[in-house]
Amino acid sequence: MSERFLLLERRIEEDLATIERLYAALGQPELRGDEPQETLIVVAYRLHQLYNAFENIFRNVAATFENALDRDEWHAQLLQRMRLDLSPVRPAVIDDRAFAALDELRRFRHVFRSIYGATLDSAKLRLVAAKALELRPLYAAEIRRFLAFVRGLR
Repeated sequence: MSERFLLLERRIEEDLATIERLYAALGQPELRGDEPQETLIVVAYRLHQLYNAFENIFRNVAATFENALDRDEWHAQLLQRMRLDLSPVRPAVIDDRAFAALDELRRFRHVFRSIYGATLDSAKLRLVAAKALELRPLYAAEIRRFLAFVRGLR
């Protein structure tokens, strides 16, 4: 049994549990455009956390299988790699639909981290939340399929 694959499996399982808790906290945000900034900030922060949890899975996969990332573009590069089938090293972790939703979350996370003092736009936040909700029925099966591959390596 390889400890690195066991460790990867356990880390992914922990992150999947975190993702489910974050989705439960996010709920079904209905943003109409008249919400106070405090409400938008809470939704934005939850979306930020959600992407961070997915990115943590992807960083652990990359550290286990392919390692090297370009320092300047590593966030985008990491996500792009997760949809690549690198057989025989590893299969793709996500498909194109999940990639598109996650890429929207990644871009939003970058903006959210950088908007010091600016106000959040309810319409834009609604679009990002919709992508996160679109991702919800997709990600678990894909990542569990990847976990089955990892379990086969132990």
